[in-house]
Amino acid sequence: MDNDKINLQLIRHFKEIVSLNDKEVQSIIAKLEIKKVNRKDYLLQPGQISRHMRFIAIGSMRVYYIDEKSQEHTLQLGIENWWINDLYSYLSGKSSRMFIQANEQTILIQISKTNLEILYREVPKLSDFFRLKIQSAYVSLQERTIENMSVDAYSRYCDFIAHFRSIEQRFPQYIIASYLGITPEFLSFLRKKHTAAIS
Repeated sequence: MDNDKINLQLIRHFKEIVSLNDKEVQSIIAKLEIKKVNRKDYLLQPGQISRHMRFIAIGSMRVYYIDEKSQEHTLQLGIENWWINDLYSYLSGKSSRMFIQANEQTILIQISKTNLEILYREVPKLSDFFRLKIQSAYVSLQERTIENMSVDAYSRYCDFIAHFRSIEQRFPQYIIASYLGITPEFLSFLRKKHTAAIS
C-alpha cells in the first residue's frame, strides 16, 4: 500500500466525524508521518514519553503494563482504523508506564503533539475530532473498569466476542486472557463453555 492511500485512509476516518475541504486536507497530510513497526517490536516502553497520536492503518497492536509480580496486564487492543496510545503520558508529558507493542507487521500514521497543536490552529475542526475521540476513550475506560469489577468472567468474554470477534481471532490467547483479566487456562474453559452453549 502506498503512502497516498495510507494518508487518505486517515482522512476518510476524520471525515466520518468532521467535514474537511481540500485545503484543510493538504494541511493535515503535510503533518503526517508514516511509521512501520515489525511484529513484536515496541513503539513505546516504560520511561519514554508519548509524543504522538497514533492511528493504525494496517496491522494490530496492544498496550500493556507489567506489575510488581511480573504479570502482564493488557489495557488496550487495536486494529485497523483504531487509535492507540498511552494517553496519560501524551496528555501529561510524564514518562509512560506502558508498553505499546505490535502484534503483527503494522503501519501507523503518527501526528506529533507539536504538529497537532499547529493543526488545531490551521484546521480547528480537528480539535473537535480529537475532543470527541478522547471523550469516547474516557467513557470506554470507565465502562470497562466498572465491568471488570461487577461482571463475571463468562459474561465479559461473551460481551467481548459479541463486539470484537475479529480482534479475538488475531491476538494470541494469552493476550486476550490478559485483556479480560483471567488466565489463559480459564479463557480456554470459557471458550469451551461458550461453544457448548451455542451448539
